Amino acid sequence: MQLQSLSLLNFKNCKEVNITFSPNVNCFAGNNGQGKTNLLDAIYYLSFCKSSYNQVDSQNIFHGESFFMIQGKYELNGETEDVYCGVKRNQKKVFKRNKKEYEKLADHIGLFPLIMIAPEDIELVSGGSEVRRKFIDGLISQFDKIYLNHLLEYQRALTQRNSLLKHFADKNMFDENALEIWDEQLIEKGNYIYEKRKTTLEQLSPIFQQYYETISVGKEAVALQYHSQLHQKDFRTLLKEARQKDRMFQYTTQGIHKDDLEFLLGEYPLKKIGSQGQQKTYLIALKLAQYDFSKQITGQSPILLLDDIFDKLDDSRVKQIISMVISHNFGQIFITDVNADRMKNILSEAGEDFMLLHVMNGICSKEPLGQF
Repeated sequence: MQLQSLSLLNFKNCKEVNITFSPNVNCFAGNNGQGKTNLLDAIYYLSFCKSSYNQVDSQNIFHGESFFMIQGKYELNGETEDVYCGVKRNQKKVFKRNKKEYEKLADHIGLFPLIMIAPEDIELVSGGSEVRRKFIDGLISQFDKIYLNHLLEYQRALTQRNSLLKHFADKNMFDENALEIWDEQLIEKGNYIYEKRKTTLEQLSPIFQQYYETISVGKEAVALQYHSQLHQKDFRTLLKEARQKDRMFQYTTQGIHKDDLEFLLGEYPLKKIGSQGQQKTYLIALKLAQYDFSKQITGQSPILLLDDIFDKLDDSRVKQIISMVISHNFGQIFITDVNADRMKNILSEAGEDFMLLHVMNGICSKEPLGQF
């Protein structure tokens, strides 16, 4: 799968952009704040129907304009695919594949797999458990529609159960039978989600460890651990034993919505002892493992977006990462960096075909594709 071209109108700071891409490596170079990341975000939009950075579509419209448009042409299994996203203020978002509008945006997710590595990934380390659950849920949901539906239905049931607990407290009453209706929903959907998370993380962990070892040249050992209340007891027992506690707190205290991932460097939490470079290496290895997992499931090489990956990394780790991602195990790659000469030098040493685009004030100027 390859993104052949990208067209933008009024997207963030990009007034109008029309560019074609290399099937191999594409580099966006320019100073901070010029629009490099916005171009990557437009590519992200075409895979996930939303921005990676700003979930409010209307806030991604160029200042003073009433709409934005993103259009991409892909090569997929020998066929040309056209993907279109249009947003107008105070109107429903329009998303089309080959000129046919989707009834449900969820039907598009997973068709054009993409992995993005960005500075904001540090929230996986520094943020709360919800951020890490979102990571694993996003990974699985791309390829398992049943999982995605169960996740949505679990959240609806959880909301209803919590509302019921609050209603009981407000009315100073309790109806166990009414609560058990939502318990059954949580148990059915939650057990599926738990087993999928468990299996996926078991598959992901050794791939992740191998990537980290390669990037760090074997200097450190890492681990990825899945924590769930369902490890110790079945879901039905957990809900039953926590019933009085739930009544007191007026929300559901047990379930897969409390799951978490723990990132370990050696035997200690990465968050507490890892340097900035080690934390970034950990996250890059995790995302590259996600790439491999996606490729195994779909049989397609996802598009790989690398946004500002060089910051906080020493030269040896940078070279290891670049050597890995331009290998034939990866497909089309998009990289941003503030230093065009550095990108040229690194990719020239690797002997890889690449396209360099200079970005200034949302405008791209292209250098010819060539092998250096």
